Amino acid sequence: MNLKGKVAIVAGASDGLGKQIALKLAKEGVSLALIARSEEKLKEIKTEVEKLGSPKADVYSCDISDSKQVESTIRQIEVDFQEVQILLNIAGVWQKLNLLEHVSIEEIDRVIDIDLKGMIYMTHFALPILKRQKEAAIINDSSKSGFTAQPGQSVYTAAKWGVRGFTDVLKEDLKGTSVRVAAFYQGGTNTEMFNKTGEHLEQEKFIGPEDLANTVVFMLSRPPKIWLHDVRVDY
Repeated sequence: MNLKGKVAIVAGASDGLGKQIALKLAKEGVSLALIARSEEKLKEIKTEVEKLGSPKADVYSCDISDSKQVESTIRQIEVDFQEVQILLNIAGVWQKLNLLEHVSIEEIDRVIDIDLKGMIYMTHFALPILKRQKEAAIINDSSKSGFTAQPGQSVYTAAKWGVRGFTDVLKEDLKGTSVRVAAFYQGGTNTEMFNKTGEHLEQEKFIGPEDLANTVVFMLSRPPKIWLHDVRVDY
């Protein structure tokens, strides 16, 4: 896909990987609909992407675990941009490592609602817009936990295996349409996601979000007859 002039929705754009992807896409001349809960952080990113060359950037404060908020946000994006060719489902939260019986119900709901249901809501409401484009792409952020069982991650892994299954079925359902679908499965990424739960891991060895963002932009920018369905990234 030739990225210049395209419109992309980036869910989870306020920091970490989502922010780095937005910055990389801005340099490619992509217009950006930036979604996250923190409007203040989004406004800072908007300024950055505009300086880097994004022709148009708007911000949308939205809790993607709330289907009504997602619906109204996607409708407003359609009004503001008229078209969308790229959906990047990057938003996610971490489950603090623990045995299942010690994970609170509140944390179970938070992880499943954001990491899995939020992605499904985003895709559900954006798909009709994407299908109207001559070419379009959906890339979902899963995790190494989406194909490997790792101790202490029962709920997070359930969500990420769900992302994997959701993505695989989407690929089948959208065969013959203009919409291509992929997921990427990365090892630990050096962002604030872990720290937000109060868990401090040895992140120095983790993948840099700037490098992973380069991978996502690479996936999007392949020639028309090449599509990378699944990309696994580790350190």
